[in-house]
Amino acid sequence: MNTQIFVNLPTSDLPRTLAFWKALGFSHNPTFTDDTAACIVISEHIHLMALTHAKFREFTPREICDTRKATQVLNCLSCESREEVEGLVSKAMANGGTSYAGPKDYGFMYQHCFADPDGHQWELIHMSAMPPEA
Repeated sequence: MNTQIFVNLPTSDLPRTLAFWKALGFSHNPTFTDDTAACIVISEHIHLMALTHAKFREFTPREICDTRKATQVLNCLSCESREEVEGLVSKAMANGGTSYAGPKDYGFMYQHCFADPDGHQWELIHMSAMPPEA
């Protein structure tokens, strides 16, 4: 089975969200993009569905999380290098993202993060080697 993941996240400003992710170097799939949703292509198997609040509410009866006050999920993407991690964080900051924690070097893994303009948290990692077994 060729499994894909579609991460559905609400946005208060769809054009801003689409511009943010395009500024980070990601493309969008126009087939699944309209005035209520934008499909951002993270990789061949990972897609971010940015949905207006009204569209998001069509999929769940639960209240939409206020990401300025609470964390709903930590999204983590792997990168090819530390430089790619830092490059994406820099682009995020230059295009309306914010920092919620500094970089961390665990030896086998380098991590840095940002929150997108809607407050959704993104962890970026580069793993140079697998951690030693316990």
